[in-house]
Parts: sequence; structure tokens; C-alpha cells
Amino acid sequence: MESRRERPAALARTTAGVTALLFGVFGALLLLNAPVSFSLGLAALVTTVVDGRTPLLVLPQKIFTSLDSFPVLAVPLFVLAGAFLETGGVGRRLVNLANVLVRHLPGGLGLVVIVATIFFSEVSGSSAADAAAIGSVTIPAMIRLGYPAPFATAIVAVAGGMAVLIPPSITGVIYGWLANASVGAIFAAGFLPCFVTAAALMLYTWIYARRHKLPTEPRASAREVGQAVREALPALIMPVIILGGIFGGIFTATESAAVAVLYAAVLSFFFYKEMDGTKLWHALLETGKLSAIALFCVGTASVFGWLLAYYQIPKALLANVTSWGLGPIGVGFFIVFVFLVVGCFLDAIPAIIIVGTTLQPLADSVGMHPVSFAIISIVALAFGLVTPPYGLCLMISCAIAKVRLRYALKDTMIMLVPMLVVLGAMIIWPRIPLWLPELIRPEFLK
Repeated sequence: MESRRERPAALARTTAGVTALLFGVFGALLLLNAPVSFSLGLAALVTTVVDGRTPLLVLPQKIFTSLDSFPVLAVPLFVLAGAFLETGGVGRRLVNLANVLVRHLPGGLGLVVIVATIFFSEVSGSSAADAAAIGSVTIPAMIRLGYPAPFATAIVAVAGGMAVLIPPSITGVIYGWLANASVGAIFAAGFLPCFVTAAALMLYTWIYARRHKLPTEPRASAREVGQAVREALPALIMPVIILGGIFGGIFTATESAAVAVLYAAVLSFFFYKEMDGTKLWHALLETGKLSAIALFCVGTASVFGWLLAYYQIPKALLANVTSWGLGPIGVGFFIVFVFLVVGCFLDAIPAIIIVGTTLQPLADSVGMHPVSFAIISIVALAFGLVTPPYGLCLMISCAIAKVRLRYALKDTMIMLVPMLVVLGAMIIWPRIPLWLPELIRPEFLK
């Protein structure tokens, strides 16, 4: 007779049993408010122990293998470059440049947020860092000028979520490593949807400001504009070096991250001269913390994803979906729906590793290009940065503005509409995200 100890192992040896155990433990830990990275790792550990067919030594080996990768090295390097620039006074100068360019227009400070986020995200690589750096300067200024606090909160949150598309995007680096796709192609493909979304946000901000008669500031003089450009120009050269090197085939994404660190260090220490020993220690400490969080999550998510593949769970989950005969557009909307739901609960990195690997065969089955799949996935996950219960950018903005999250939701949902339209357009016309990579460097897409 089967012992009590053997029964759970026997149950786990079926695909349905493994799936229920793996996702059940993961979901239960999330409900208990455990960190996502620990939830992923513990779910993999419990499933491996109960199933009993896989040696436990495999788990740390898989974590180490997933991190022992040259492309993944770009993550801490881009984080360090962003930390240097943030503590070295670059963020303030980029906000000032955006301010002198558009402050005289209706909704000028709101436009400043969008323009400054585009500038800053080209050197930071992190949406949360963008929201924190830009929001800490602009939200108090908008509220002082008479902007409604929920509107000010929403525009910083949505602009920060949009920034995940702008290279150098850490999410883009992780996806390129995971799918063995060109990081340069993913970087280039993010520009068009990002700028279209940014233009729509700016139009909405302009209309909102005129309708609510929000105050404007005096037009900047030519002298002010010239001074702001001179101060910010060295920082604006950095993305030219990074992206020019990648698109020109001079260096890889990881090598470009190393160049970015060196350039940011020179800029902060010797040009702006705002970096000292204390700030350097703070930048290194923050880089260590953020990189450890992100890379530990990459490791545990990789183990979780490996177990999914080992037990052939994606094949079982997608068997019924494939039989639906959805076609390319239907599959595209199904993928977006899954990522929109998952993005509300998970950070982009584990979502890409777990859900991306699960849905990639489905995308391949209808001929969706890996770069199109990557950009659609990243845009869908960007919603999770500004929608509860995860909503990291929204929570950061609410904390800065001292506004309860529920009061900012209405304006946030309205501002997400342009991004949703862009997402739908990329599904219906899948060549949209491929146009720029093909124009810049056709071999990116091979």
C-alpha cells in the first residue's frame, strides 16, 4: 500500500500535479506578502523536494548558470551608470533643460515631466529610478503651481512606466539574453512606440491644461535656453555613445554599459564636479542593493522557468490555446492579456523569464517575430508599473505627492489609453516595431 509520504510525490509526478504545486506555493507566498524572488525560489524548492526526481543540487547550479552570463553583466553596469549620473547632478540639469524648452506652453510642467523622463531614461535604464528622480523635482513644483495632486502623480507614474521602452532598458537586456535575440534590435524597436505614446501624453496634458486653465510660466530667454543646453549636452551625448556603438556594431550591449559607466564617472567627477567620496559610496551602495535584488530575481525566476520547461508545463498549458485557431492577431491579443494580468502582480524581469518562455512557442507558431514579441511583451508589462496592486511607479509617485493611490487612479487610467492604442496597433500591424531596427541595421532581425 502506498504510504502517506509517497502520495504527494505521486501526485506531483503528473503535469497537472506539478503545475498545481508550483503555482500554488508561489501564489500562497505572494498572498503572505513574501518577496517575489523568494516566492519563486521557495516554490521551486518545495516542488523539487515533493517530486523527488530532481537532485536539490540542480537548483543552485541553475541559479549560478543563469547569472554567469556576459549579457546579464549589463544590468549592474547600467544601474551603476544611472547611479553616477543621478548623484552627479545630471537629473537636475536634464529637468532644467526640459523646463526651459516647454514651460511656457499650457501644461508646461506636465510636459516637462514627459520630456525630462525621455532624457533621463536614456541614461538610467530603470523606470523606477526615472519616476523617483523626475518626480522628486517636478511633483512638488506642479502642486505649488496649482496642478491637482492626482494629475501630477499620474503623469509622473505613466511617464515612468513608458520609459521602460527607451534604451538602455534593463528589461530589454534581460529579454535579449533570454531569447538569444539582438538587444540592439529590441532597443531600436522601442523608440517608435515610446515616442508615439509620449506625443499622445503631451497632447492630452496640453488639452487638460487648457480646459482646466492651469497656470503657465514665462517663456525662457535665449540665454537661459543656451545655458541649459550647454549644461545638459554632455549628459545627452551619453546615449549617443551607447546606442551609436550598439547600432554601429562597435560594441555589444554589455560593452556599451561598461563604456557608459566610465563616461558617467568622468562626467560626474571631472565635468560637473558634484561627485565626492560620500556620494560615490552612496552610488556604489545603491547599485549593489538594486543589482542584488534584480539579479537574485533573475536567478530564482530562471530556476522556476527551468522547472516549467523540465516538466513540460508550457506545452501542456498551450495545447488547448493552439487548438483554438486564433491566428496571428488573436494570439497577439491573448499574449497581451496574459502579460497585462501577470504584470499587475509581478515585476517585469520575472514575468519576462517565466511567462515569456511559456508564451514564446505560441508566438512562434503564428510566425510572430521575436523582436515584435519582445516589444509587445515589454509594453504590456509597462502597464503593471502603473496599475495596482504592484504599480511600482505609481506607488513611488504617490509617496512623493503624499496622495492616496485611489485618488490618482482616474487620471492614471485615462493616461494609459494612448499606450493601450499603441499596443493594439503593434498587434494588428506587427511590422511597426520592426521598421526602425530594419532601417538602422537589417542584420539585427536575422
